[in-house]
Amino acid sequence: MFVGLQGSGKTTTCTKVGLHYQRKGFKVGLVCTDTFRAGAFDQLKQNATKAKIPYFGSYSESDPVQLAKEGVTKFKNEHFDIIIVDTSGRHRQEQELFEEMRQISDAVKPDNIVFVLDGTIGQAAEAHARAFKETVDVGSIVITKMDGHAKGGGAISAVATIGAPIEFIGVGEHVHDLEPFKANSFVSKMLGMGDISGLLEKVSDLNIDQKDMMKKIEAGVYSLRDMREQFKMISGMGPMSKIMGMIPGMNADMLGPLADQQGADKMKHYLCAMDSMTDQELDSDGKVFIKEPTRINRLARGAGVHVREIHELLIQYTHMEKMIKTMGGQNGLLKTLQEGKQQRGGLHPNQKAKMQKQMQNLLPPGMMQQLGGMGGLQQMMQQMGAGGMPDLSALQNMMGGMPDMSGLANMLGGAPPGPSKAPKKTKKK
Repeated sequence: MFVGLQGSGKTTTCTKVGLHYQRKGFKVGLVCTDTFRAGAFDQLKQNATKAKIPYFGSYSESDPVQLAKEGVTKFKNEHFDIIIVDTSGRHRQEQELFEEMRQISDAVKPDNIVFVLDGTIGQAAEAHARAFKETVDVGSIVITKMDGHAKGGGAISAVATIGAPIEFIGVGEHVHDLEPFKANSFVSKMLGMGDISGLLEKVSDLNIDQKDMMKKIEAGVYSLRDMREQFKMISGMGPMSKIMGMIPGMNADMLGPLADQQGADKMKHYLCAMDSMTDQELDSDGKVFIKEPTRINRLARGAGVHVREIHELLIQYTHMEKMIKTMGGQNGLLKTLQEGKQQRGGLHPNQKAKMQKQMQNLLPPGMMQQLGGMGGLQQMMQQMGAGGMPDLSALQNMMGGMPDMSGLANMLGGAPPGPSKAPKKTKKK
């Protein structure tokens, strides 16, 4: 049974949680008992239909307690594993609605009462959580609206007040935007320390084989086709503001106006442009467009984008190619790291100085400062599982091609080139 304030996102969260368990093989049913808000049943009906979850509700019945009884009885008789009851939103000063909530709880006797908490309301969460806890036996919490700038600090107060654990956090409006709560990752992001484990988990979920890409990075070779493949991988990781928030020392503000939807639209335009390229253009280093500028106009017409965006894409590629050449090749950063791993005492001071210079050339000027200099960068690599001097796999996971879209000087985010399987093969000689 889901309870919470008006506008906290209960109805959407009911569908998200239902879909989460349905994917795990459970038979899930949704029951709408919200007769107070106009359109509540229509919203649950649309969400449930989209997620292909059975639902129960009524346009004519005005008694929420009766609706709850009928819905739960129906799904129990049909041997459903999980039945989710969506209730009306209520404020702690509305005693009648709180009494109604208690009556529904007494009627259906839920195994778990879930308090849906808006992550943006701050310290007011404590007072509201206490009011709900005094009326019904709240067993767990779901925090919503965590896809914005809110850190969810008020949720900690609610947990301390209710004494119930947080089960999920809502990170978007779509039915798939729900994540299991992990205390370490949550607190780490709240303190601005990022969530490297969550980032690597996102990349692992993509199941993309990046062995060929890693060989090219180590050799310092990068084509427009390679950039297109990386863009496709990035688009499957969600909004860039979330990805940036997982990297220590970085935040969504660094993306400027290209965060979230605007950045996603820009990415789509770039992909359309690259999909309109010929094989010769994709496998080139971009100089063919300088020699034959008419190709740019052809691309813009074919992809339905502005000529300016084609120029931006090519500047973006030039920046990325320079980054890959700094990392790969005989004198690249990855080669320096490999040499340091083979030496018993680690990197020689001269090698460390060389590595620092390479990193300064690799990252945009403001980013090294954001990370706290070379010391902060090494600390970030240690969080990735490096242990002392960062190893090759950690650096590859961090630097696997972060494309540049914000004025084509700020890092809009790329994806680490995959789990740590690929780097292992490079160590064999």
